[in-house]
Amino acid sequence: MLPREVRRAAAAYLRAADRLLPGQLVGCYLVGSTALGAYRPGRSDIDLVAVLDDGPLTGDRLLRRLRVLHASQAPRVLAGAVRARHLHATCNVAFVHLGQLSLPVTQIVPVASHNGHEFFPGAAFDVNPVMWQVLAERGITLRGPAPRHWELDPEPDALRAWNTANLQTYWAAQLARVRTGSRPLRPHTVEWNVLGPLRLHATIATGQVLSKDEAGAYGQQLFGDQSGIVASARAVLAGRPVPARPGRAHWRQLTAEVMDQVITDGKALAST
Repeated sequence: MLPREVRRAAAAYLRAADRLLPGQLVGCYLVGSTALGAYRPGRSDIDLVAVLDDGPLTGDRLLRRLRVLHASQAPRVLAGAVRARHLHATCNVAFVHLGQLSLPVTQIVPVASHNGHEFFPGAAFDVNPVMWQVLAERGITLRGPAPRHWELDPEPDALRAWNTANLQTYWAAQLARVRTGSRPLRPHTVEWNVLGPLRLHATIATGQVLSKDEAGAYGQQLFGDQSGIVASARAVLAGRPVPARPGRAHWRQLTAEVMDQVITDGKALAST
């Protein structure tokens, strides 16, 4: 059973899509945290892949309608933000054309996407090998046939290479920022920097895409967690009380140590 706010948000989004793109949105699938069983009510966003068929709307006319569709969820999202005091349950959507789904996934060019308040014509960061793997293996159908119907080619080698590159670029740079900071890290910063690299490491090692909490458990089993920083990151993620140890004064150092270990080991795995 999907969380109530996911059901309501997705249904409202599809109703708006049917008004603005009559007959052209032929598939819609939940990916991201919802598909991975890790949606957190009141905190998570809703990641979708929407499949568009040919129709009267093309080119700039289609992009204009997609922009309006993006904006249509603002009243619902803002009303929720007033109640919860932060944004959540925002539908982040990548639009792809039906005719491209038979291509190897690295060759699929998005029609457009929106994430938070931003709209991207002809681009989507989330249209990457990780998303396609989640869609193929764990995607949840809201409209259209089951994901296996599309016979997607997630390109496992590309999945491994993409995660390796992300680990060696974005996360290596993030490690440098963590090391050079001086103030104690905030809880959610610890969560992001500890669990994010572990997700990539798990995919490089196993070919599977894990949720953040699954990646935390994977990291504790593989590397151990004598300092307790991974347990702290998992507690923050789950909204549980953060353990008293390690103390906050040590979070930055311990977070950097875990990131360094994960990145170094991930690089070694990629070279084997």
